[in-house]
Amino acid sequence: MTPPRRKAAARPFAVGAGDRVVVTGGAGFIGSAVVRALLGRGAAVTATVEPGGGTENLDGLDVDTTTVDIRDRDAVFGAVAGARFVFHVAALYGFWPRDPTLFYDVNVAGSRNVIDAAVAAGCERIAYTSSVATIGLGGTAEGTPATESSYADVAHLFGSYKQSKYVAEHEVLRAAAEGAPVVLVQPTFPLGPRDRRPTPTGKLVLDFLNGRMPGYVDTTMNVVHVDDLADGHLRALEDGAQGRSYIIGGENLSMSKLLEMLSGATALPAHDRKFPSSLAVGAAFASDLIQGRILGREPSVPLEAARMSRTHMLYDDSRARDELGYSSRPAIEAVEGSARWFVANGYVSPARRDRIAWAAPETTP
Repeated sequence: MTPPRRKAAARPFAVGAGDRVVVTGGAGFIGSAVVRALLGRGAAVTATVEPGGGTENLDGLDVDTTTVDIRDRDAVFGAVAGARFVFHVAALYGFWPRDPTLFYDVNVAGSRNVIDAAVAAGCERIAYTSSVATIGLGGTAEGTPATESSYADVAHLFGSYKQSKYVAEHEVLRAAAEGAPVVLVQPTFPLGPRDRRPTPTGKLVLDFLNGRMPGYVDTTMNVVHVDDLADGHLRALEDGAQGRSYIIGGENLSMSKLLEMLSGATALPAHDRKFPSSLAVGAAFASDLIQGRILGREPSVPLEAARMSRTHMLYDDSRARDELGYSSRPAIEAVEGSARWFVANGYVSPARRDRIAWAAPETTP
């Protein structure tokens, strides 16, 4: 049964001026977008930053920062004390586990620390950033988008990231069943400015810009602008039902369409060479063996990413649109915003940068 959407005037959890809000991972790609959205409401934001992590995404913002390793339970409890709301965005996101146990220590144990700390502090609401990686894709090959109700086959949860997020989501849902005031956000594939690491999604754009994509495989993904994703986080916290999950997404795009968008925005040539997914998986096994296991560095073709390329990652975010009033901008704005940011911040080689001819004037997100 779908819970009725609350009227704005009756919101019991509206973020207001002066409200103390903690955002874990607040200097990251998604976290910093959430911080900016909260500052737009006048909230008093504290952003936790991982030890040794940069804070460039928060430069110039009126935000408190505190260094916290979310595996440190006492430190987490100290950071959350006194907060009205908590957004738990921090996570270890990657496709190559130098130490697989680290994914569980951060994504599972760290999430339990944050939820426990928020409950102990009497926080009114917690928004937990999960992932669409925990959702099943059984019908997507036939063109049926997955929803929050699509259960996963655990055999298809490839890699430590997906597996640890699946377990973490279970722990958060268990806390919700025991009364924790938590709502879950399941982001699709964000693009946009300030993807400094970059994330695996942003790396796809960056590889295109730098001419490092010899071709593509027949896959599909759902692309959302990171600022729309941040807005979805706030809407979920304010209007979402306790223990309920919300996919926050944008447009479902084939890989060929995504590359076509990048080519149209930059005038760089599109790739018309389509590889079978079996070839990508074979290359990934070789990359994992030689670069990962023998040389001890991140593989250039991650095995988890190659396995994901064999699926069509189609998602339906109607629940968020119907219950939360969520909306998203056209995917081309996310794609172009990501490309422009990488170019402006020195991620693209001079030779490739000089070949770019932007199709339209830059707009402010």
